[in-house]
Amino acid sequence: MIETQPGPLGTYGRSALRPADTLLGAMNCSFCNVALPVPLRTTFTYAVPEQLRDALQPGSRVLVPFRKRSLVGVVVEFVEAVPKATKIREIARMLDFVPALTPKLIELANWIANYYLAPIGEVFRTMLPPLTELKSQQQTVLTEAGRAASESLSGGELSHGLTTLEVAFLAKLKEKKGFAPFRPPAKLGFGISSLQKLQRLGLIEIRESIRQKKRKTQRVIAWKATSTGDEEAKPVAEKEERIRILLEAERGPLPLPQLLRLANVTRSVVERMLRDGLLESWEEVLDPAEDPFDAGYTPPAHELNTEQENALKTIRARFELREFGVQLLHGVTGSGKTEVYLRAVQETLARGKTAIVLVPEIALTLWIGRQCRSWFGARFEGVAVLHSALSDVERAREWWHVRNGDARVVVGTRSAIFAPLENLGLIIVDEEQESSYKQEETPRYHGRDIAIVRAKMENAVALLGSATPSMESYHHACNGKYEILTLTSRVANRALADVEIVDLREEFQQTHQTSPISSKLRAGIQECLTNKTQALVLIKRRGYSWSVLCRSCGASVQCVNCSISMTHHKQRNRLECHYCGSIQAIPKLCPKCQSQYVYFFGEGSEQLEERLRKEFPGARIARLDRDTARTKRQYQETLGAFAGGALDILVGTQMLAKGHDFQRVTLVGVVSADSSLSLPDFRAAERTFQLLTQVAGRAGRGELPGHVLIQTFYPEHYAIQDAIRQDYTSFFERELHFRRMMAYPPFTSLANVIVRDTSLEKAIRWSRQLSEYFSPHDGEKVRILGPAAAPLARLNREHRFQFLLKSPKRSVLTKLLGGALAYCQAKEIPQTAALVDMDPLSLL
Repeated sequence: MIETQPGPLGTYGRSALRPADTLLGAMNCSFCNVALPVPLRTTFTYAVPEQLRDALQPGSRVLVPFRKRSLVGVVVEFVEAVPKATKIREIARMLDFVPALTPKLIELANWIANYYLAPIGEVFRTMLPPLTELKSQQQTVLTEAGRAASESLSGGELSHGLTTLEVAFLAKLKEKKGFAPFRPPAKLGFGISSLQKLQRLGLIEIRESIRQKKRKTQRVIAWKATSTGDEEAKPVAEKEERIRILLEAERGPLPLPQLLRLANVTRSVVERMLRDGLLESWEEVLDPAEDPFDAGYTPPAHELNTEQENALKTIRARFELREFGVQLLHGVTGSGKTEVYLRAVQETLARGKTAIVLVPEIALTLWIGRQCRSWFGARFEGVAVLHSALSDVERAREWWHVRNGDARVVVGTRSAIFAPLENLGLIIVDEEQESSYKQEETPRYHGRDIAIVRAKMENAVALLGSATPSMESYHHACNGKYEILTLTSRVANRALADVEIVDLREEFQQTHQTSPISSKLRAGIQECLTNKTQALVLIKRRGYSWSVLCRSCGASVQCVNCSISMTHHKQRNRLECHYCGSIQAIPKLCPKCQSQYVYFFGEGSEQLEERLRKEFPGARIARLDRDTARTKRQYQETLGAFAGGALDILVGTQMLAKGHDFQRVTLVGVVSADSSLSLPDFRAAERTFQLLTQVAGRAGRGELPGHVLIQTFYPEHYAIQDAIRQDYTSFFERELHFRRMMAYPPFTSLANVIVRDTSLEKAIRWSRQLSEYFSPHDGEKVRILGPAAAPLARLNREHRFQFLLKSPKRSVLTKLLGGALAYCQAKEIPQTAALVDMDPLSLL
C-alpha cells in the first residue's frame, strides 16, 4: 500500500481518467488505487491478486489491510506500475460481483471531492449503502517477538519485567495459534497497564479484523410433487390436505411461521410431512417486511388545471430536447406541485428513463413514497425509498434493489441523490430551499446542487420546486439560467388562508402574563374543537425549556462540551445538549453561586403540548418532533392519525411546516415566529419568511377555509409583513437589495473555514498560521474576514475559530482554499483541524 498524493485543487491520484478508460486497462494491471473512508485527501495503491484481475472494476468495493486493521474501500482506477522499492499490500477480498458504484457516480464523487475539498474516501462512504454483510472484531495477535518470548519463558523464568499472569497470557495466545478475540483486561485477570506494556514491548498487537456476517435466513416450505405409481395410496389427512392446498394450489412456497399460521397446524405436523417426503424445505435470506402502511392505499385522482397543464407541457418539451436543463417550479402553497411531479415522473418512465425525487424531511419521504408506489409500483417495476430512519438492513436492501435494476424510481432525503440508477432522466428536488439538503459533516455537500450537477452529467432534467424558492435559485431563474414555471393559484381555486398577526407586546400589556398560547390562539383552537375541525400549532424548539438560568447571578447551565445552554426535557427529567447529545441531571442549586433560585426559561414543543392539554382537557392532542418520532413507524402513526381525523390538535416543530396535505386543518398557530431573526446569520430574514409562508400553507387545503395566527414581538419586520401577504416577489426584491449592498449570495460565493482543536492553545496557533497564508490574498478578488471566535466557540469539546471568505468568482475561492489545505499540510497542521465548508448555510 502506498499513498497517491492529491494533485492541484484536490485531484486525487489519476482519478481524472474516465472510468471507462481505466476499465479497458484493468485486465493488464496488477495495481489499483483504492479510496478508503479515512480523513485523508489521498487514495492508496494496492496489488490486485491474480484471481481478481478479470473481475475487479472501478466502483467495486474491496476489503484491504490498512495499518493494523481492515477497511472497506472503493476501487477508483487501475495503475500499470509503482516504484519498485515500494512494498505493496494486496487486496484481501472483492465484495461485489457487480460494481457497487456506476461510472457516473465515480465521476460525481470526484467532482464533489474537488469542489467541496473533501477526502475522496469519505465521499464514497457517503454514497455507499450500509455495510450489513460484514462485521468487525478486535483481535489480540501474538507477534513474532511475543512468540519467541513465550518459548524462552516456557521454563518458568521471567524476563522483560513480565509478571506471571502476563507470561501465562502469552502462553495461552500461543496455544490458540497466536490470536484470540480481544477481551477487556479485567476479564483477563490483570489491568490495562499490563496490556499496554505487552503492546509497548512489541509482544502483542491489537488488530481489527472484518469477517463475513452471517445473514439472517428463514425456512421456506414447499409441496413436493411425487409419483410412486401406487394408485391405492393412503388417504391424506385433513391437516395435510390444508397444507397441500396452500402450498400447491393457492400460495406456493411459504415461510414456516406463515404456513403454520395460515394452515392452523403445529410444527410437528410439518416436520412429519418433511420426513415422509411430502414436503421439501430450504433456507432463504430474510428480507425485511415491506411497509405495511402502503397496503390498500390509492392516491386520489385529480384533473390538472390550466396552470398545471402548462407547467407539464413545458417539462415535456424539455424532455423532447433530450438535453440537460434546470427548471424551477414556483407555485403557491396548495397549488398542486406534487401532482405535477408525479406526472413528470410518469412521462420519464414512459420514455424508458429513471427518476429521483428528493424531499427535505423523512415525514415527506413516507408520504411521497407511498404515492409513488401507488402510481408506479405495479406498472414500472417498483419504487425504492431511502432515508436515515430505515434500519441498516432496510437501507442496504433498497439500495441494492436500485443497483440491480429492480426499482426505477427513488424517493428519499438528500443522500438519495447518490442512488445508483442508470439511464437517469429526471431529478426532482421538492422544497429546494430547505437547509436540510445541506450536509453538516464531511463531505459538506448540498443535495440540491449535487442534483443539478448529476443531472448535467447524466444529460437529464433537474426540476426544482418550492412556494418560497431560495434567493440563489430565484435569482438564477430571473437571469435565465433556470427556466421558471409558475403556479399562482391553489387547486380548485381555493383561497389562500387568512393570516393575522398577534402582537405579543400588546398581549402582555392586556394580560400581564407570558404564555406561548395567546388569547386569540386559545379562542381559535376552541372554535376548531367546537366545529370538529383540526388545528396545527408550530414552535421552532423541541424540549420543555430551552435554557436554565439562575435568578441570583444570571448564569445559565452550559453544556460541558459546547458553549451552548442545555435544554430541559421534562418527561426524561434531564438536561440535554442538542449539539453533542450530552446529558446532565437537573440542578437543584446554581452551579456557579449555589443559589436555589434556578429558573427554566423559554418554551419548547414539550411545554406547549403540556399547556394545551391543560387548556383543553377533552381534546385529542399529539406532538411530532425528534423526541417523539425517532422511527419510521412513529412518524407514520402520528401523521396517519392526524390525517385520518383521530387527533384534534397536532403540536410540532418545523418538520410540519412543509409538504403535508391535511384536508381538515382550518387553524395554524405559529408560536415565537420571530425567534430566528435574532440569530447572527445573513439568511435569518429569508428563513423566517420561508417558514411562515410554508406553515401558512398548511391551513385551508380542503373545502373549509383556513386561518393562520402568527405570534411575534416584531410585527414590523419586512419578512413577517411579506409572509402575511404571502408576497414572495416583494420579499425577494427587498432581500436582494440587502444582499447586493452587503456582498452576500447570490452576488458572491462564500466559504467558511473553521480551525478547531480540543486544545485552545493549538487552535489559536493554527488560526494565526492560516491567517498568515490568507492575509496576502485579501483584496479585490477575495474578501477575508477573521480569524475570530466562531459564534459557537466550543463544540464537542473543540475550540473553534472562523474565517469567512467572499468572492464574486467561485473558482478563485476553490483555488485559494486548495492552497490553504496544502499550506496546512506543509505546516503540519492536522487535516482534521481545518474544516472547509463551501457555500455554507450556517455560519454558527
